[in-house]
Amino acid sequence: MSKDFQEQALRYHREPRPGKLEITPTKPLANQRDLSLAYSPGVGAACQAILADRDEAARLTVRGNLVAVVTNGTAVLGFGNIGPLAAKPVMEGKAVLFKKYANIDVFDLEVEESDPEEFIRTVARLEPTFGGINLEDIKAPECFIIEDALRERMDIPVFHDDQHGTAIIVAAAVTNALRVVDKRIEDVRLVCSGAGAAALACLNLLVKLGLPLEHITVTDIDGVVHAGREKGMDRWKAVYARETDARTLDDVIEGADLFLGLSAPNVLKPDMVRRMADKPVIMALANPTPEILPETAREVRPDAIIATGRSDYPNQVNNVLCFPYIFRGALDVGASDINDNMKLAASQAIADLAMDEPSELVTKAYGGTESRFGADYLIPSPFDPRLPVRIAPAVARAAMESGVAARPIKDFGAYRQQLIEFVYKSGLLMKPLFERARQAPRRLVFAEGEDRRVLQAVQEVVDEGLASPILVGRPSVIAARMSELGLRLRPGQDVTVIDVDSDPRFREYHSEYQALMGRRGVSPDDAKATVRTNNTVIASLMVRKGDADCMICGSVGKFQRHLDAVDNVIGPAPGVHSLATITALILPAGTFFICDSHATMEPSVEELVEMTGMAAEQVSAFGVAPKIALVSRSNFGSQESAPAIRMREAVRRLHKERPDLEVDGEMHADAALSQEIRDLAYPDSRLQGAANLFIMPHVDAGHIAYSLLKVLGGGVSVGPILIGANAPAHVVTQSITVRGLVNMSALTVAQSPARVPEGGRDRAVQDT
Repeated sequence: MSKDFQEQALRYHREPRPGKLEITPTKPLANQRDLSLAYSPGVGAACQAILADRDEAARLTVRGNLVAVVTNGTAVLGFGNIGPLAAKPVMEGKAVLFKKYANIDVFDLEVEESDPEEFIRTVARLEPTFGGINLEDIKAPECFIIEDALRERMDIPVFHDDQHGTAIIVAAAVTNALRVVDKRIEDVRLVCSGAGAAALACLNLLVKLGLPLEHITVTDIDGVVHAGREKGMDRWKAVYARETDARTLDDVIEGADLFLGLSAPNVLKPDMVRRMADKPVIMALANPTPEILPETAREVRPDAIIATGRSDYPNQVNNVLCFPYIFRGALDVGASDINDNMKLAASQAIADLAMDEPSELVTKAYGGTESRFGADYLIPSPFDPRLPVRIAPAVARAAMESGVAARPIKDFGAYRQQLIEFVYKSGLLMKPLFERARQAPRRLVFAEGEDRRVLQAVQEVVDEGLASPILVGRPSVIAARMSELGLRLRPGQDVTVIDVDSDPRFREYHSEYQALMGRRGVSPDDAKATVRTNNTVIASLMVRKGDADCMICGSVGKFQRHLDAVDNVIGPAPGVHSLATITALILPAGTFFICDSHATMEPSVEELVEMTGMAAEQVSAFGVAPKIALVSRSNFGSQESAPAIRMREAVRRLHKERPDLEVDGEMHADAALSQEIRDLAYPDSRLQGAANLFIMPHVDAGHIAYSLLKVLGGGVSVGPILIGANAPAHVVTQSITVRGLVNMSALTVAQSPARVPEGGRDRAVQDT
């Protein structure tokens, strides 16, 4: 650790307040009634309910989502026995990872006790408080004694992550390494350097996976673990004692298929690697310096597959890949234990996920480099957002099947949806639109069919059954990028590709475009050139001519250019004067909508009235009742600027023409959010409670508000959503993510009317 990095770390822990954790109430405490419900006398009802039924504790308290991270500080990674107080920053860090990756609440408990029996008694007495116990940084062999005793005594999961977290990831890495080298676990021979808690846990799980016990040779600081050896032995290590005359690592490495190192730096020498079997698998997991550096091993064995515990090499064995999600699955079924079946289920889920195409977040985490299953990508990245959705259900199901689940999950589809809503904050808002899209998938054309994000999103769209995708682009480029990304899309089956160089419909398309734009200075030659070069125009013409039901564009290029193309070809719906946009923001404080954030520069009174009505319909489509505020620098007539006057007149007309809408203004933004502030200025407002749809006086105000809230509010956005077009067509922004494109795909398809054939074309008809 450099001095500069050390100073940064200390500043990180000190500022703006010491430590990394706080306790935040999950219920309102705004008035006397809230206080009486939270504490006396209301708390008595919860106490009585738990007294009558212990299972109510999981429904009435935080216990069902609360884990204790417990240590005595006797084996802190990289420091050894530093005691419980000095270990506290590590335990706080573990707690942060639980919350960040699995939304599990944690108390870190640092116990001043080195005697195993006293430690066991202390922790066991805490069972009424917690739903699970994560043991951390406890030295061997005491860690074995403590975990075994607590698992026997307690009726909640007890998990020593240093042992089993490492073992689960190692088992996943070994599973996939053997897939790469085409060897069966029943056939390989393993040599292990190290016989501590983590090493023995790894060996135990590999045996459960199918590795024969007689194929394992263990070495440690005292040499080979052999029958009759007395020095440094214990009953856990003795399981792996072999009848052999070999006494050193060098003696036993010859012909080994697999090396597992959890020992010390540089103990595996290049000559040893040279003598290993064909396509050797090397798990060199000592930290920070492994048993052999990957580059050193590959100098003598280019065919070696190597994993380490370091993030600067491929195949990092990192416990964060599993421990949050194992507890997530265990807690969600009220498991009384984390047993071998659950560990194997987690390991298999991790191994299988690595074989899928990488997600966008994984690519960003590795600096834009695509990682695909193979020798340098055996296990997923810790940043992969699919980890909780894969591991937690697998663990929960294994708990149910092995009989340790007190609260079995009845609907795994709904459970996965809950996990998705945590991973992708937009999940709950988008749920009704996803369901509608799945019920009736439409032909959705993507104008930027060569964009890597679009291709990754289309893979998810196909996997989720949301649409029949159409890609506009060059087939050779699309095919090459699909291969580069490791996608499973099959042109002609999963997706349709529109060749921008030779589609036979283009003659008809440029004639149509010239007819539309002929009186706006577009000649036949101009029309032909535009159709050949402007993918958004092609996609818009496809929708207009009935060759697609809906479209998405904008991931490449300027927003206004795409908007103009859609406006020119598809145009506004009957009775609509101009297109507008609305953007949804999912924030910790709630879900809010801003209109117009991208399209209408300075809306007139007529445009404000029109966009308010259209925006309210879109908000309703999300299953949210619109509560609308026309916001301004003026607060109910306090200013006489031109924008304020326009907003005031728009409100007057909305009250007259749309009495069905809960709308008011013009008002300050804080008045829109606070009934109390609003009542001080105008107690007779038609708006009750907080607004959720904000109509902005100018596109600059809308865009600035949306951008600030998205970043400072710690939320995510959905949109921009184009409203008022004659067909479902949306112009996204260049910064959109893959998940954003998936969300917009579901929304676009959900907006699309059904179609029935007519005379060789499709004709739009409304769903019935």
